[in-house]
Amino acid sequence: MAIIIDDLTGPEVAELLNEHLRSMSAQSPPESMHALDLEGLRRPEITFWSAWDGKELLGCGALKDLGGGHGELKSMRTASAHLRKGVARGILTHIVAEAKRRGFTRLSLETGSMASFEPARKLYERFGFDYCAPFADYEEDPNSAFMTRAL
Repeated sequence: MAIIIDDLTGPEVAELLNEHLRSMSAQSPPESMHALDLEGLRRPEITFWSAWDGKELLGCGALKDLGGGHGELKSMRTASAHLRKGVARGILTHIVAEAKRRGFTRLSLETGSMASFEPARKLYERFGFDYCAPFADYEEDPNSAFMTRAL
């Protein structure tokens, strides 16, 4: 698996992110959906990575610099043909290592609280993330789970 910084211009990445947004909107009410679209992911404080096997897109993930040594994990998504193959684990390992390399001291995330998000929450727990209060601009929301870990 090759993980590269992506400029978000490829059609494969656009389709995976559209699938991500459709899935999130089907599972979460609009006020509880915090997934970013292509333009949102192009902000200068966000670095976006895609994972590939040759010309096949496996998944993606992003890191948002919140300032003060705090980063936020965004847009973690595995292509449906590659679920349960270690793609998310590989991307998460890469992003955690990059956050440490950049000198971040904390990495946080928001994910869904519903049963369909349990595999994601379990992955984050295995990586040392603990549940926490809302961070940055988030507010308490019964449809959201907030997690964080020190780096």
